[in-house]
Amino acid sequence: MGIEGEYEPSPWDWVAKQVEAYEASGGTEANTLMDTGIPIIVMTTVGHKSGKVRKVPLMRVEHEGEYAVIASKGGHDHHPGWFHNLVADPNVTIQDGPEPWAGTVRLVEGDEREAWYQRGIEVYPPYEEYAAKADRVIPVFIASPNS
Repeated sequence: MGIEGEYEPSPWDWVAKQVEAYEASGGTEANTLMDTGIPIIVMTTVGHKSGKVRKVPLMRVEHEGEYAVIASKGGHDHHPGWFHNLVADPNVTIQDGPEPWAGTVRLVEGDEREAWYQRGIEVYPPYEEYAAKADRVIPVFIASPNS
């Protein structure tokens, strides 16, 4: 069972529209980062303050059935809002194509974080410049399907 509750679309219009188009098409439309051709997934969380269902498109960094959730926020000095949602509640729904699945995230550190961050750079090279300009270590979570 995935995350249920009252959905509150992102206040960022482009994010809300991409999520809506992605879900309505079963992942066949709006499935890349703008016009880059780089695939995305949609992650669903529960807002740590609002308690509402929140959805965000993220870069698709998959390895052996698990997905990296990289909290880069474009290299800004603060974590994205959804970072706090994951810290408060590690339960997520991931949609990569037509069928979403329920999963759990865990924050990774050290060598494991570095390996996953490098996978992220292979998919989306700007992650390298984000790491250089951020005044923080960019957190990496791993989303795994629930058994």
